[in-house]
Amino acid sequence: MSDVTLGIIGSGQLGMMLCQAARKLKVKTVVISDDEEGPAQNYADQFIHAKYDNRKKTEEFIGKVDVVTFEFENIPIDILKKIEKEKKVFPKPEVNKVIQNRKLEKSFVNKLGISTTEWAFIKKADDITKNKNLLPGILKTNTLGYDGHGQFVLNSLEDVKKDWCFTADYILEKKVNLRKEISVVITRFINGETFIYEPIENLHKDQILKHSKIPADIDLKISEQAQNNAKLIGDKLDYVGTMCVEYFIDQKNNLLVNEIAPRVHNSGHLTINAYHISQFENHIRAVCGFKFKKSQKKSNAEMINILGNEIEDYRSKNFQDGEFFFDYEKKTIKEKRKMGHLTVLKK
Repeated sequence: MSDVTLGIIGSGQLGMMLCQAARKLKVKTVVISDDEEGPAQNYADQFIHAKYDNRKKTEEFIGKVDVVTFEFENIPIDILKKIEKEKKVFPKPEVNKVIQNRKLEKSFVNKLGISTTEWAFIKKADDITKNKNLLPGILKTNTLGYDGHGQFVLNSLEDVKKDWCFTADYILEKKVNLRKEISVVITRFINGETFIYEPIENLHKDQILKHSKIPADIDLKISEQAQNNAKLIGDKLDYVGTMCVEYFIDQKNNLLVNEIAPRVHNSGHLTINAYHISQFENHIRAVCGFKFKKSQKKSNAEMINILGNEIEDYRSKNFQDGEFFFDYEKKTIKEKRKMGHLTVLKK
């Protein structure tokens, strides 16, 4: 048994798979979550159900662990900084401060000389008119958006509703003439050593990831550029742990950063079966201060997200060799909710 006890904020499927990876490494886990039904509790050594701003419960959590990580990025910065005063937090709260805010995130990436979609910061409806050159585009909340939440398609100025009340800040992104989407998952260790997984090709449906595969059908130049960009971003953030950089590739073969996820990532689920060391195990190794260990790819693979009622069919299926079904054990089935995934190894 390792002498490290890892605290994990959040109890969803990512937290669940982190707990499973921690068990493999004999690392104890304590999960804190405001979701009393989150599946991570089934694999954690201890589970604390509480709001994240519950001072007493947060102090209990801090007292039980040596280092803290999280499964989702939209945790209030002040809570992470409070925890950091007593225990190490990886990734560092300063990372989330940048990545939680789309304006700061895109400005940071652009200053590194890395291309993103064309964008503008929007505080009021008139700002959209001033940036009509970005239409057709997508209006996104500056903070707290994920899986398509907080996003509005604007094909022209006529789509800007007169009764909209701009109580939040937004960014407006010009629509990309999309050829395909890819992601690069990396794990960066405390000493700066970095393992870079090969680019993953992704297909989204209704703005939710549906299908991922390796190898991605892209040329070597794009592959190397995507990996190099991800490493540069990780280095400049002084990142510790697993992170993902999502990219668009347009019809002219331009590589554009869409967003950064400071955590293990849905597209990286296939690494559990396709690599000797998955994104989850590498994250545990990095944040717990273990030595860098190079992973090797075992197989090409495809991953299918199982959404909503689809899970019922999968729970009764018989699977072939090379097929790996993961049930997230969620008690409530909701439309478009991620309920599990299937990974199929390929030659």
